[in-house]
Amino acid sequence: MSGPLLTVKASAQTTPSGNPLPSWNDGAPKQAILDFVRATTDTASPNHVPPEDRIAVFDQDGTLWVEHPMYTQVMYCLERVPAVTAGKPALKDVEPFKTVLSGDREAIAKLSMRDLEEILAATLTGMSVDEFDAEAKQWLETARHPRWKRPYTELVYQPMLEVLRFLRDNGYKTYIVTGGGQDFVRVYAEQVYGIPPEQVIGSAGGTKYGYGNDGKPFLTKEPKLILNDNDAGKPEGIHLMVGRRPYAAFGNSTGDREMLEWTGAGAGARLKMLVLHDDDAREYAYGPAQGLPDSKVGTFTSALYDEAKKDGWSVISMKNDWKRIFAFQ
Repeated sequence: MSGPLLTVKASAQTTPSGNPLPSWNDGAPKQAILDFVRATTDTASPNHVPPEDRIAVFDQDGTLWVEHPMYTQVMYCLERVPAVTAGKPALKDVEPFKTVLSGDREAIAKLSMRDLEEILAATLTGMSVDEFDAEAKQWLETARHPRWKRPYTELVYQPMLEVLRFLRDNGYKTYIVTGGGQDFVRVYAEQVYGIPPEQVIGSAGGTKYGYGNDGKPFLTKEPKLILNDNDAGKPEGIHLMVGRRPYAAFGNSTGDREMLEWTGAGAGARLKMLVLHDDDAREYAYGPAQGLPDSKVGTFTSALYDEAKKDGWSVISMKNDWKRIFAFQ
């Protein structure tokens, strides 16, 4: 893939010698990462982890890249509605497609979860997996975030790219574990994060095997949910796809709670970290933990914050712990 996807990956590889986390301010979260890697990779340490067990899992939206004002995949689906209704004109006068086509952002923001699920089913299924990959790649190359006017693939958190590389440099295999669509994230994960498709675990739909007019086989994406990879679905998905309990887990919302709990329930040194969005100048501020504005997207509740403090999870403050948020800053 060309363009911004390769550019973002290249930026993740540039780190000053001797400082694996140059975009982090000195503080407890940075030290926790350094101490964890040192303890689990030192063969003389009582917390040494064999290379084959070094698994680290990362939520994506809000943990690795921007999720506001709306999840990237939802933006993709909303922008796909005109193409879908062009092929099925009867949908143009049917809700929720009629509202999306109106362009009324306030009305679109009020769509229910059932409405969004209907839109996702219409825009993410009914085509071959190859057709979906091509459409998603094209959109990612041309779509721009409404605030920064940059490709979504440039809105990756530089400090987290450094963590990914630091862990891999020390023998850890890194996985994305996301509530988003598995097929969507697999389109760009390797170029953007250095994580291959087989190490992406996400909400997964069914596929159906068939043959084209030319006799060649293909898979069709079906509107059948196989794995809802959010909340308890995250540790369930990790067990299904990996078969090993992670030693490190990173998230940012209530949807990641069970993943961090399950990671922390294992023996030995375990790293559990949550990103708190508290920097509305450089990114966004939302919670409602710590008195931040409430949000339906990436909700970080006071209860989750209290659990983190009680169980020794690290809470990363974007404002205080990150020198910069994006590579272009």
